[in-house]
Amino acid sequence: MMRKPVRLGIIGCGLMGREIASAVLRYPHVLGTTAHPVVVAVCDTVREKMDWFTDHIPTIVQATEDYRELVANSDIDVVYAAVPHHLHHIVYTDIIRSGKALLGEKPFGIDQSANEAILTACRESPNTLVRVASEFPYFPGAVTLAEWVRSGAAGKIIEAEAGFWHASDLDPEKPINWKRQVVTNGEYGCMGDLGLHVVHLPLRLGWQLESVSAHLTQIITQRPDGSGGYAACDTWDNAYLNVRARVNDDVFPLQLSTKRIAPGHGNTWFIRVVGTEGAASFSTENPKVFRQFEFRRGLPQSWQQYDLPYRSVFPTVTGGIFEFGFSDANLQMLAAFLEEWAGNDPGPWQCVRPEEAQRSHALFTAALQSERERREVLLPLTGKEETK
Repeated sequence: MMRKPVRLGIIGCGLMGREIASAVLRYPHVLGTTAHPVVVAVCDTVREKMDWFTDHIPTIVQATEDYRELVANSDIDVVYAAVPHHLHHIVYTDIIRSGKALLGEKPFGIDQSANEAILTACRESPNTLVRVASEFPYFPGAVTLAEWVRSGAAGKIIEAEAGFWHASDLDPEKPINWKRQVVTNGEYGCMGDLGLHVVHLPLRLGWQLESVSAHLTQIITQRPDGSGGYAACDTWDNAYLNVRARVNDDVFPLQLSTKRIAPGHGNTWFIRVVGTEGAASFSTENPKVFRQFEFRRGLPQSWQQYDLPYRSVFPTVTGGIFEFGFSDANLQMLAAFLEEWAGNDPGPWQCVRPEEAQRSHALFTAALQSERERREVLLPLTGKEETK
């Protein structure tokens, strides 16, 4: 089957820009999809960062240090943008207003005001596809857990927990970068970096977030500045959010955590749901392992665990005996976005919608208020959550 070509431009040639480009090069790995991406343009303010792209991707015909030149290129259909948070507002709105589809990195605006400006651009361009990148719910264990929750197997939810932890900032001598400064990262700190990954699945499961009590910690207050001195490190390192959540008529505690300093964790995303009829949990720390509990009256209560085969939302050439990893999740996310661009419905595996990013901003803004005022803060009602 001949697949429809999608001409892709990439703004931001750092870590995630390379991941998306690598996923494009690997796209024949995905089976049965309608679209096929081709990287035709790249942009970064540091020209040397574009060298990897132009050295490895012969389809690139534009390499520019000015994102506006890429946005003005009529030979581009879709833009993936991964830029520092303080640039989201201007870059994302320019892309949206150009009529090009956008897959943008979280948090989708440095703060709630910037996010609202991006949402306004979305409302002004209702026919332009705009989605937010978040890969981890495409892991087989996350897919299995989501299906398990949707089936009603949990019964009445007693409690749930989700988090994203890593320890890349444990070394106090690690040089400072833009994610460690409020002016470029924003006041959310680790919530802006990691938070949307954590709330992606809870929001997609239809859980309404009603209030939050937050404990935010700043552990390392200065870092080497690269010039022999030290610079202030003024963002939150770890965040612990106790959320009152609701699904239908049931209210339950939802614990959310984002940590840049979690000793022993390389890059761990996890979710756990406990109900009156059963429980389930998954963590990328052991990506093949799915844990499940089923309440059986009169029998001993015990958790079971089993190895997950390679399983993906969109079929691939990989056999079930192999392991699933981050690059696979990234490829699945890209497939979901491109299939929607091609007019196909990814169903519950649609990428994060701007409205969901908006709810995450409401949560993180309330968490900042909770930390300042040392109290529980109510979240704005958004009506019934969509679960599509």
